[in-house]
Amino acid sequence: MFPRISDLINYMFGTNLNIPIQSYGFMIAVAFVAGAVVLYFELKRKETEGLIPAQQRIIVQGAPASTQELILSAIFGFLLGWKGVGLLIDYSIFSPNPQEYILSWNGSVVAGLLFAIGFSGYNYYKKYKERLDKPVSEEVTIHPYQLTGTILLVAAIFGIIGSKIFDTIEHLDDFVRDPFGTLFSFSGLSFYGGLLIAAVAVVWYTGRHKIRLPFIADAIAPALILSYAIGRIGCQLAGDGCWGVANLNPMPEWLSFLPDWIWSFTYPHNVIDDGVLIPGCGGDHCFVLPTPVYPTPIYETLMGLVIFGILMSIRRLLKTPGYLFSIYLILNGVERFLIEEVRINKPYEMMGIQVTQAQIIAIGLMVLGCMGFWYFRWLKKKVGRKVGRIEM
Repeated sequence: MFPRISDLINYMFGTNLNIPIQSYGFMIAVAFVAGAVVLYFELKRKETEGLIPAQQRIIVQGAPASTQELILSAIFGFLLGWKGVGLLIDYSIFSPNPQEYILSWNGSVVAGLLFAIGFSGYNYYKKYKERLDKPVSEEVTIHPYQLTGTILLVAAIFGIIGSKIFDTIEHLDDFVRDPFGTLFSFSGLSFYGGLLIAAVAVVWYTGRHKIRLPFIADAIAPALILSYAIGRIGCQLAGDGCWGVANLNPMPEWLSFLPDWIWSFTYPHNVIDDGVLIPGCGGDHCFVLPTPVYPTPIYETLMGLVIFGILMSIRRLLKTPGYLFSIYLILNGVERFLIEEVRINKPYEMMGIQVTQAQIIAIGLMVLGCMGFWYFRWLKKKVGRKVGRIEM
């Protein structure tokens, strides 16, 4: 496997680079960017079609920097200096495990304080130069697509919080053994936990900006499934443990044109160091699974891309706001329920049947998707039949 991006580059081109960027984190970043691009253009399209209104906001020009602005700039500067300069000083510590370094107390406090003073001072000076004897209020137009960056930030923050909460619930024994290490680590992220908490936060934030639930739900549905599909590439590259159950079955004849690792894989050099030692291997991540397993991240990526294609192809055909999101919930629930049949996860006993946490949530998503057709149809009838310009 390729725990770091440089491992993949070295494998492909025979180089000997040491770039401290984890492949999983890199693909998560790519997933967020790809999702943001899709959301940006969907919001722009919906505004053009008159589905989402732009907003007028009053801003004050010529006022001095507020205490809140100075504090926020100082905090940002401190974090940048503390960790940014610190990782350069402690590069030998940072390089093997960037996530662990970022979440540790290591860093340059002196650089952090200097950066805090510098950022806060620059903000104060900039506002001072732009000051007016009498500050004036100005009305500006805020377009929905201009909120994409903030929506992404809200989704990222609350998504990580939600994913850690749900993963902690699923692995309470790990939390009891090491509470701090479990909560403040990049491993152990529950996709559905992040999805649920992030969805609530995004709906709350966009609601404050007059973007109603059916429209933001439809706009974000393709972005969500595309981000999911790309994120799973990171799981496969890193070998982070999100693989399937043991697969000793021979590859079916009708799949013989595919490489063997698509059917079963042992994840050599996986990032979590699971399995047995690889003979003669030196350095980090020298483990390989003793028994091949289903490479489920590959299957999830492929199914996610298929769902993305379906949503993008039908999004203009649906005339009821909210229907696209309902279809997303159903398809996503079906995909995850099926993949859990061959994916490693902790099972629960439910009415005599063993199911995983993800399958329980997947069933809930499918039910919500079916209910969504009724709810959004009822909502449309309630507020009016004028397609594309309903106010909800």
